[in-house]
Amino acid sequence: MDTVTRSIAGSIATKQQILDTPELLETIRRVAEVMVEALQHGRRILWCGNGGSAADAQHLAAELSGRFYYDRPPLNSEALHCNTSYLTAVANDYGYDLIYSRMINGSCQKGDVLVGLSTSGNSKNIVNAFKKAKELGVITVALTGETGGEMKALADYLLNVPSSDTPRIQECHIMLGHIICEMVEATIFPRQ
Repeated sequence: MDTVTRSIAGSIATKQQILDTPELLETIRRVAEVMVEALQHGRRILWCGNGGSAADAQHLAAELSGRFYYDRPPLNSEALHCNTSYLTAVANDYGYDLIYSRMINGSCQKGDVLVGLSTSGNSKNIVNAFKKAKELGVITVALTGETGGEMKALADYLLNVPSSDTPRIQECHIMLGHIICEMVEATIFPRQ
């Protein structure tokens, strides 16, 4: 098998494992419900990640705050890493491990939803963010790889992709995020 077919087959196999795991499918549904409930009560959906996972977090935040399948009012959703002045100041003054937890401490309220994307589940800045979120009553959703890493113990909802292959995990994070965004949009703004 060449690289192209091996990569595509691996992506399909990982997605098939998700499809064959009823507990994971139910967690996807529950996360969408929790987000809907939060948004309907004036709360926010916040996203964070590092590197490619930061790009995915920003992408998914925009699906809710912009639009997804159709025109409708915006939803209160944002990625926490988009303010580069804040990010570089806090990383410089306090350390990169505190960039998200410090922002959460200053801006989150009970009932907000924090979604952390980390293929390993061990990204220190996201682990710290989840710890601070738990203190404040913020609902935590972890999108990770197979083991869930340190985030597993801190997550109210764990979406752990059954793989240890970073690209396959990230592909599934976007898929899961898109499914959740579709469900949130359709529930809050049903098509007439």
